[in-house]
Amino acid sequence: MLNKQWAEELPVDDIQKIRPVAGGDVNQAYQVETSDGPYFLLTQPNRSADFYEGEIAGLEALENAGVTAPRVIGSGQIDGDAYLLITFLHQARGEGSQRDLGKLVANMHQHYSPNGKFGFDKPSTSSDITYSNEWRDTWRELFVDQRMDELADKLIQNGSWNKNDEEQYQNVREIMNEELKNHQSKPSLLHGDLWGGNHMFLTDGTPALFDPNALYGDREFDLGCSLVFHAFSDEFYRAYQEAYPLDPGYEKRLNFYSLYLLMIHQYKFGPIYAGGVNRTMNEIIANA
Repeated sequence: MLNKQWAEELPVDDIQKIRPVAGGDVNQAYQVETSDGPYFLLTQPNRSADFYEGEIAGLEALENAGVTAPRVIGSGQIDGDAYLLITFLHQARGEGSQRDLGKLVANMHQHYSPNGKFGFDKPSTSSDITYSNEWRDTWRELFVDQRMDELADKLIQNGSWNKNDEEQYQNVREIMNEELKNHQSKPSLLHGDLWGGNHMFLTDGTPALFDPNALYGDREFDLGCSLVFHAFSDEFYRAYQEAYPLDPGYEKRLNFYSLYLLMIHQYKFGPIYAGGVNRTMNEIIANA
């Protein structure tokens, strides 16, 4: 529970109540009630004021691309904890149009990096994993060298992977390298963590995205991640394809990005995801 100092130092007036709400597995989350309406507050214990700089830059990039997303009200540090205060999105009771959501993501992916490279100006930071997002000339360099290799090393170091897993990954790595060398990627604006828990429909039916892990990369990355937990309907993918058709061979490549998300979950949550990781690696090898 937050102390009185928070109500005194948050950059909004007339705070009436701060109550805990669900906020995912990374942040502690609160609804801040004021006379002007509610706000959404994210906190990270014992973190510096710059902890949320990547998420702030991501939210601003989404807004600039025409995506409905929370707006940043303020950020910093209070009582030794990092915080991010954003606007509160009012969620509809039921599910909205997956077709509209598919078109929204397709439109976002048609906004490209200003320098023509792959990466992002700010690092991707969470409580468990941080990626530098340093700019790279090719998607293969960023995804395989910077993301997948680092993640594989973490799984080896924490004992999640044995020698067989490591060898299996090396086989998959060769396939990914070869496939991505032969695929023409464009540096699209990506949400970076596109699963069912990071979208909603507002009370007027508008689709919205939040909690980005933004970067500029191959758009198939978002779509491959979206497949893992089956949170998006066939109508979502049909609408996306109509708005921004994918390149031939995409089905094979989507597995690379599903594997990435499953590896992250294995690292964060343990062996419950080991089976999914192994099945996906086997599928990549079988389809090579």
